[in-house]
Amino acid sequence: MLIGIPKEIKAHEYRVSLTPPSVRELISQGHQVLVQTGAGDGIGFHDQSYLDVGAKISNSAKEVFEKADFIVKVKEPQPEECKLLREGQILFTFLHLAADPIQAKGLMDSKCVAIAYETVTDSNGTLPLLIPMSEVAGRMSIQAGARCLEKFKGGNGVLLGGVPGVEAGKVVIIGGGVVGTNAARMAMGLEAQVTILEKSLHRLRELNLQFGSRLETVYSTVTSIDEHVSKADLVIGAILIPGSAAPKIITKAHVKNMRPGSVFVDVAIDQGGCSETSRPTTHDDPIYTVDEVIHYCVTNMPGSVARTSASALNNATLPYICKLANEGYKQALLGNHYFCEGLNVAFGHITHKAVADDLGYTYVSPEKAFEAA
Repeated sequence: MLIGIPKEIKAHEYRVSLTPPSVRELISQGHQVLVQTGAGDGIGFHDQSYLDVGAKISNSAKEVFEKADFIVKVKEPQPEECKLLREGQILFTFLHLAADPIQAKGLMDSKCVAIAYETVTDSNGTLPLLIPMSEVAGRMSIQAGARCLEKFKGGNGVLLGGVPGVEAGKVVIIGGGVVGTNAARMAMGLEAQVTILEKSLHRLRELNLQFGSRLETVYSTVTSIDEHVSKADLVIGAILIPGSAAPKIITKAHVKNMRPGSVFVDVAIDQGGCSETSRPTTHDDPIYTVDEVIHYCVTNMPGSVARTSASALNNATLPYICKLANEGYKQALLGNHYFCEGLNVAFGHITHKAVADDLGYTYVSPEKAFEAA
């Protein structure tokens, strides 16, 4: 199979979907790889490093999309990329369609087979391809929040760890999954006061066993959110419902009651955000203020630590890429229920129930979508 690697074109997205070692692995299994020139430049993987492992280099994205049977990306295809996709072509990338009806329509119009990293599941009930980026985003959320608390950014001037004789900053994390856990780990490392709000008692027990008295765990209710968010210096939104738009857990009233100069980092922004006051931002213009509360809502946070992120993502995605390339999409997906959960769009149909429900489309099973091909 001919696998294409286009250069990412989203603002300040430096990650590359396949690193040279991953390309070498695919070529060793009998596949061809076509890489757009400069695709890995942002993280030090230059064209020669791809040529050295047997890949071919293309001068344009158009050629990559035209020739490849299988497109592997990092971020969702931009409108101009959707127009390059064709019927039956495999696309494997982050999609986050529930919050992006325009992209969904573009993918449906192309009749490609679009598989989303973020909805692939496994037998443990986890999201194996989302976990690496959730780990990165969770850790970065504390870095970003700490910077925004500085006065020159408009923050309240609180140092999260405090100093001897001065109270440490208060960090409140909404959600105790992978993002929330990694955010808590970083915040505790800075010696902040950290609270996680979570609805799963099982998860709260796990967090308590893992971190002990260093972490305050609270069952998430409207009342507990009211109480803890209003006292926080930094709030992290770490809510995820696979495939669905994020629920608006933080209301305008919550934001209005937060301390002036406090910070809200919405890691759920890829799925529409978990606050009524959230809107997507970029690395060029990452923050804005609502009721004196700084909002950081960058949609590709891991892109700013692209070298680490690309390598971590490749470690997770490579086995799935090999499976698709070796078996073809029908056998690879229909033969594995968990992998098939990643299929969002096929031959003009929405094939993921949560995405279809959020976007108002009729859900079509993967089997029926493939039959109509």
